[in-house]
Amino acid sequence: MSISNDSLEPAGSQASQQSGEPLLSLRGITKTFGPVRALTDVDLDIASGTVTALVGDNGAGKSSLIKTVSGLWGPDSGQIFWEGRQVHLHGPRDAEALGITTIYQDLALCENLDIVQNMFLGHELTRRGVLEEGPMEIRARETLRDLHVVTVRSIRQPVASLSGGQRQSVAVAKAVMSNAKLVIMDEPTAALGVAQTTMVLELIKKLAARGVAVIVISHNLNDVFEVADRMAVLYLGRMVVEGPIGQFDRQNTVEYMTTGTAARAA
Repeated sequence: MSISNDSLEPAGSQASQQSGEPLLSLRGITKTFGPVRALTDVDLDIASGTVTALVGDNGAGKSSLIKTVSGLWGPDSGQIFWEGRQVHLHGPRDAEALGITTIYQDLALCENLDIVQNMFLGHELTRRGVLEEGPMEIRARETLRDLHVVTVRSIRQPVASLSGGQRQSVAVAKAVMSNAKLVIMDEPTAALGVAQTTMVLELIKKLAARGVAVIVISHNLNDVFEVADRMAVLYLGRMVVEGPIGQFDRQNTVEYMTTGTAARAA
């Protein structure tokens, strides 16, 4: 990962928030795959402690955008700014080092491992080459408690035994424990029941309350209007509208998603 000042003042997370500077800024992001242009001149600002819903029809460019922010591939043109500095992400590790965590729909959890092992996977606590099981259990339990995750029977139960909502809880707790500043959630309530969906939406609110920025990609507009502070709509790879959630309703959101415009503007 390389960082360029480009005449921008160095700014840490706290300084960015105090100055009102966005945590993440995308400017003119364009991405093509052969003859297909997935993203065209996309601009987007993400602030700490806010939930931004990223919506769009199938093929709108949502996956391309989050994979660019996650460092999976670089843009063909455009700039990414993090805490006021231009950054160049050369892989997911660069994004993670900044504090960007992406929770994909498949969650990337290991079903044969228990909750503690999943939460510390790749970041295990050791002392003289020996796993420190006790401290890891304590941190895992405290993190889940802080997020008010109370439905888990034991932090040592295999992830395979958890419900969809509980698995999302583990994935979110893992992000919190890694001190993520931006959490991107891809269809977090897909295929969940009512109670599990409520649990996940509450987790998203708790993340924002902790000062974490959250981007939620979802087709479920009920969920979007339940948790989002802002809405960003992609249409055929372009950001057609973005603003406070109060400027949107279900009708104009669907119109933006399906036609790129709305009879009643946001």
